[in-house]
Amino acid sequence: MKQRTFLALGLLVCLLVAGVASYYASSHPDGLEYVAEQTGFLDSAEDSATADSPLADYSTRGVEDERLSGGLAGVIGVVVMLLLSSGLFWALRRRQDKADPAEHVDSGV
Repeated sequence: MKQRTFLALGLLVCLLVAGVASYYASSHPDGLEYVAEQTGFLDSAEDSATADSPLADYSTRGVEDERLSGGLAGVIGVVVMLLLSSGLFWALRRRQDKADPAEHVDSGV
C-alpha cells in the first residue's frame, strides 16, 4: 500500500473514531469525578482556566445536541492535532535538511 493511501486511511479512521464512536461514549463522569462525587468533595472543585473555551468539557459551544457536540469536538481535536504535528514534523525536517552535509556522510563502518 502506498504511503499516502495509508496515511489517508489512518486519518479517515481517526476522524470516524473521534466523530462517530464518541457519539456512543458514556455520558457518566470519569473515574475521578465519580470518586469525588461519592466521597463528597466534588463541590469543592474549581473550574479550570480553559472552562470558557469553545471546546471545553468535551463539547462544542453553540451546538445544542450533546452527542453531536462531543463528536464535533473530537473531529476538531483530530484536525488540530494533525495540523500541529504536521507543522512540527515539517519544521524539524527542514531544520535537519539545513544541517551540515558532512554529518550525513557515511563513515564506512
